[in-house]
Amino acid sequence: MFLSGSALAAEADADKIVKSAASKTSSTNKDWSWQPVAAPELPAIQQKKWARSPIDAFVLTKLEEKGIKPSAEASRAAFIRRATLDAWGLIPTTAEVNAFVNDKSPDAYEKLVDRLLASPKYGERQARKWLDLARYADSSGFQGDQTRPNMWRYRDYVINSFNEDKPYDRFIKEQLAGDEIYPGDNSALVATGFLRGFPDNSNSRDLVQRKYQITTDITDTVGTAILGTTFECARCHNHKSDKISQKDYFALQAFFANVSAVDNIPAPKGPQEVQFEKAQAKWQEATREIREKKKAIVDAYRSEAIAYLFERYSADTQEALRKVYVPDSQWTARDRWINHRYGDYQTDDILANFFRDNASKDAKDYKPEYAEKYAEYKKLDDELKKFDKIKPAKGSNTISAMTELGYADAPPTHVLFTGAFDHPLDEVQPAFPAALTSEKPQIVPTAFSSGRRTALANWIASPQNPLTARVFVNRVWDQYFGSGIVRTVSDFGRAGDKPNNPELLEYLASNFVKQGWSVKKLHKEILLSSVYRQSSDYREDAYKADPENKLLAVFPRKRLDAEQIRDSLLVASGKLEDKVGGPSVMPPVPSNLNAGRFWEVSKDTSDWNRRSLYIFTRRSVPYPLLDTFDMANAQQVHSKRDVTTTPLQALTLFNSDVIFGWSQALAGKVISEAGASESAQVDKLFQVLFARNPDKEEKAALIAFLGSQEKLIKEKIKDSEGKLALAVPVGLKDTQQLDPVRASAFVDLVHTVANSNEFSYRF
Repeated sequence: MFLSGSALAAEADADKIVKSAASKTSSTNKDWSWQPVAAPELPAIQQKKWARSPIDAFVLTKLEEKGIKPSAEASRAAFIRRATLDAWGLIPTTAEVNAFVNDKSPDAYEKLVDRLLASPKYGERQARKWLDLARYADSSGFQGDQTRPNMWRYRDYVINSFNEDKPYDRFIKEQLAGDEIYPGDNSALVATGFLRGFPDNSNSRDLVQRKYQITTDITDTVGTAILGTTFECARCHNHKSDKISQKDYFALQAFFANVSAVDNIPAPKGPQEVQFEKAQAKWQEATREIREKKKAIVDAYRSEAIAYLFERYSADTQEALRKVYVPDSQWTARDRWINHRYGDYQTDDILANFFRDNASKDAKDYKPEYAEKYAEYKKLDDELKKFDKIKPAKGSNTISAMTELGYADAPPTHVLFTGAFDHPLDEVQPAFPAALTSEKPQIVPTAFSSGRRTALANWIASPQNPLTARVFVNRVWDQYFGSGIVRTVSDFGRAGDKPNNPELLEYLASNFVKQGWSVKKLHKEILLSSVYRQSSDYREDAYKADPENKLLAVFPRKRLDAEQIRDSLLVASGKLEDKVGGPSVMPPVPSNLNAGRFWEVSKDTSDWNRRSLYIFTRRSVPYPLLDTFDMANAQQVHSKRDVTTTPLQALTLFNSDVIFGWSQALAGKVISEAGASESAQVDKLFQVLFARNPDKEEKAALIAFLGSQEKLIKEKIKDSEGKLALAVPVGLKDTQQLDPVRASAFVDLVHTVANSNEFSYRF
């Protein structure tokens, strides 16, 4: 039981953390979330046998105060479907369900949970949750929305981190300052993709302003995603709710003042990189002559093109760009950022816009020769596109990261009047929010970096930080129960909700740190708790006493995420490709999407059935099926998925050719496994989709549907004079005994059941 000596020892260890925190953080006049994390005493409860862990005790004591009893346990089949969807993002197979249901050993639940947490699928599911917060995308956004060919490496880093149970404090440090803290560690360098993920306008003409916008995005992301605090509200004025001043905001932003995006760091050579370079070399050889001709056109007018584009930048940007003519020793840190950014984006194709802009007679700098050169360049461009079929469509041999370009000096940061970048007030130094802590950052510059982010990362990932552990464990609780202990999962401030069970939150946060920031141990304790095992069946008494189910007397039902719906349909149909990691893929999309070059369908058809996590995230063109079911918006931190119910969702599932194809595959799979008996087929279908058998009424209704649908199809065949094409089950080895009309009716039945409300929910 949880009232063991080890539990008391855990309390003692947590008390040490609290005392250490108190030595650095004054609690005077602090809001609840800014108080040091304090391990609470375990409450006295009446139903001691129900509680399997301290989690249950903290939940049960609230129920007993209201005179409510917890619900009975869910059936084993319901439990494994629930736990697999939560931990993996997929429905379990019938074999997995049957194995668990028939496992009579006393540790059956623990073995199941250990299996779920040991699978690569666990890391894929948890990565999706984190990538929502990291505003992950494979493109830059804005008008151009250029592809970022390296960002999949960050996505794979996140997957691997969860699968290897990387301590959360290390996970945070690597993403904030991996290049500084762990030099030479490629994984830690890739981790800074968390910072690199900002949306970006490559055509920005004011690079001073753009630097500020990027640093602002990074600051806001860190505050929201990791600290659960709306620091961004203090950018233009002192925070209206929390004790965060404008000075606090810009002092926090100063930690990131020297970071620059670097996208051409050589990646370690592996099979993917070798394959990419081989394909790239083939394309380069085939297009060498065309590319040389394009370059020759630009070279002949390079100085004019550079001068023309130069004039379009703001005065402040031009001032920094002119430093290219003076020694590096005269460059400031801001000069380096601007020139680095400018150099990354001034390709020959960009410079060739000089011809395009001046090809028209009404252009200010028009010359006939510019029109001629534009026509020549465009013709070569069109010729080059003919070789796109041999150009590597995915992958890369480089890393995208955030570094400080090998310098330790950082540009100054000022408080900005109303947040306007061109109205600087007092200069500020990197500092933690004054009302949150009196601790001062210990900044130690290195030969290649300012050391600022190391100081910030050490503070954020410290056991003494009152927010980091609280915010993360609350997010995990929200994942499993559909609502956080603090319902505003990214706002732990005064404008956010207060915790509905503060003692439970404190226990989870203090125990999380005590157990070495182990994410898997946190998940395991929740998965094995009695509160998680409860049935989701409606109870009138519980509803009357707690209409919003905040006390969790009943396990909350939850609509599946977009990825869970698509991926579970793939599992059900037997079509899921289990490959883990690698470059993002593009499955087919409806032709009326008209995405053009922004969505080039993957040539390898096996890529079409990869997990949704691996589908290319184009900021301007979200994958339609996922977008319909409320996928994350990659423009900024996505704290919590929306849950909408719209006619478009039903129409998408019903009319999608892709989903209908999966229904045909599922129908074939069901017939193959269940045999010729239609009663057995209906049983098998329910077992695959819902992890249960149909009741008598359901089965009778479905068998009746088969008959009526068969009759309807025959009438359509007659009306079409035998020209109606029948959609029959696919994947069957023996089709000789198959009645094609009845089989087509069965496909429609499968498609209907797969589109039911029960499939799209977790109970």
